[in-house]
Amino acid sequence: MTYFLVKLFGRLVCLLPKGVRYKLGDIIGEALWPFVPRRRREMAVANVVASLGLDRPAALAIVKQSAVRFGRMLMEVLAIPALNADNIDRFVILKGRENFDQAFAYGRGVIIAAAHSGNWELIGPALALYGYPIVGVAQKQTNEAMDKLINEIRTSTGMHITYKSGVRDMVHFLGENKAVGLIMDQDAKEQGVFADFFGRPAATPQGPAALGRLKGSAIVPLFITANGDGTHTIIIHPPLLVAKTADRNHDFLVTTQKLNAILEDHVRAHPHEWFWLHNRWKTRPPAEKAHQDDKIAD
Repeated sequence: MTYFLVKLFGRLVCLLPKGVRYKLGDIIGEALWPFVPRRRREMAVANVVASLGLDRPAALAIVKQSAVRFGRMLMEVLAIPALNADNIDRFVILKGRENFDQAFAYGRGVIIAAAHSGNWELIGPALALYGYPIVGVAQKQTNEAMDKLINEIRTSTGMHITYKSGVRDMVHFLGENKAVGLIMDQDAKEQGVFADFFGRPAATPQGPAALGRLKGSAIVPLFITANGDGTHTIIIHPPLLVAKTADRNHDFLVTTQKLNAILEDHVRAHPHEWFWLHNRWKTRPPAEKAHQDDKIAD
């Protein structure tokens, strides 16, 4: 029942003028802000202060903007089925498209290194509508109905979806010179590469570096940002190639650090668009944990 109700609501959203959709999204975002747990708010504010050097009121304003914008993002996602190859350039603009084309020209597949910044759900559908062979790597939702619905929306534009567990599928798609989209800014726990991010080591997913080294595929960092007129710009950075030395872990770290530095610059430029409510620095490096344990023992 939930699936059909949300799908019906999505069809209605597609019929609404863009300005009305955005106003409704802003209302939803503001209404949900008071329900964000206080503990998570404080964690996010502390991370903004530590990362950007702002005072608490300024940090809180950024955290609130980062959270409230999810209402508008929801409206935009539900309206994705209204996008097509003829109108996509009126909603999403590509900046640095030549970088993407260069990465495809290598012929070994392309790894997209994206982040939870701006409305990242628009990236895959937009690139697919611009004519690129896009494979989005998704986290399977616990609610099967919602998982089905969001994947129907994503694939309505021609992109393909595979789940994070499908590593063999990713390798296969790269072999077909397709672009595999990965999100690189979540805490990767003990499986991550500890690379510097805003001056602190952060457990960063090693997927982009690992796949790039394995297949010789170009990694393209790209992020989406909202413009004042309601459109979006996908900023496409020059492709990176992973060095392949005798030290695989070192190769992973060097590439991952480069990606973190590019993302950090983007977040500094658009701090209110990044997902600060995620505890990016939750997992600490083994050496740091061992030091803390020694202090407790003393």
